[in-house]
Amino acid sequence: MAQQQQISLPAKLINGGIAGMVGVTCVFPIDLAKTRLQNQRSGQQLYKNMMDCLFKTVKSEGYFGMYRGAAVNLTLVTPEKAIKLAANDFFRHQLSNDIGRLTVFKEMLAGCCAGMCQVIVTTPMEMLKIQLQDAGRIVAQQRVMPSVVTTLKMGGTSTVLSRSYNTAPTSQVMRMSAIEITRELLRTKGVAGLYRGLGATLMRDIPFSVVYFPLFAHLQQFGQHSSEGPSVPFYWSFLSGCLAGSVAAVAVSPCDVVKTRLQSLKKGSNEETYSGVVDCIRKILGKEGPRAFLKGASCRALVIAPLFGIAQVVYCVGVGEFLLGYTPYNIYAA
Repeated sequence: MAQQQQISLPAKLINGGIAGMVGVTCVFPIDLAKTRLQNQRSGQQLYKNMMDCLFKTVKSEGYFGMYRGAAVNLTLVTPEKAIKLAANDFFRHQLSNDIGRLTVFKEMLAGCCAGMCQVIVTTPMEMLKIQLQDAGRIVAQQRVMPSVVTTLKMGGTSTVLSRSYNTAPTSQVMRMSAIEITRELLRTKGVAGLYRGLGATLMRDIPFSVVYFPLFAHLQQFGQHSSEGPSVPFYWSFLSGCLAGSVAAVAVSPCDVVKTRLQSLKKGSNEETYSGVVDCIRKILGKEGPRAFLKGASCRALVIAPLFGIAQVVYCVGVGEFLLGYTPYNIYAA
């Protein structure tokens, strides 16, 4: 049993690619809303909630405005998901005992190692995606026409700032491609430019994997018909992936807010810049309060849940193995 899992990298690439592309296509508009909600500052709020953000995005940028940055995700999600899932399998195999069992600590350690491996692809992918996703918000903020209204209250004056939004389709949205952003970053910052926010990405992805993989593994066990037959129905893998993904996503949402803020190169008017993770946390706490760390948390849960549910179904069913002509016996040969 210790030799049960031999990693087939081509199969994992196919599984990761299929799962990632299907999942990203389904939930990318919600991910765009998450990025824009996380980046807007208190007192400069363009969007009230996820639906308001999506509505205004469609009105100002058209339907495909909701998919700004999707090409980057679709391109890099294949190696990202393959690395994440294959690395977790590899480390679980290395840490398991003679009968293939793992303690909870070792399950968390395997998830931690998988999270560390995936940032090789995740960091530049997120870096490019965030610039493309947030461009529309910055342009929309520049179009806002503030009008100051002075009202009398308790014998004194208080200033109320009201904004009128121009939600008509416009050509003012900058059409920057991921290739152009990559070239500019490499020219000005070198390879390090693509890995801006690496520390914050590690701070998010390692805890996520530490929570997600052990939780998913234990949820999977509840779906097993017997201890002798470890297979579970595909719908149980989907539900387990969704539940584990949403729990892990909400748990690390504060880290995701910090990462998004650090990786945003262009800022709107009166938006502060950050010198690092600690500076970002300090400024968010001081100016926006603790609740700011949960901005976009519900959106992130809605993104991650189906994304990982689909990934686990494709992975557990073995779509990649089937397409490569493998059988369960020569994939998991003893």
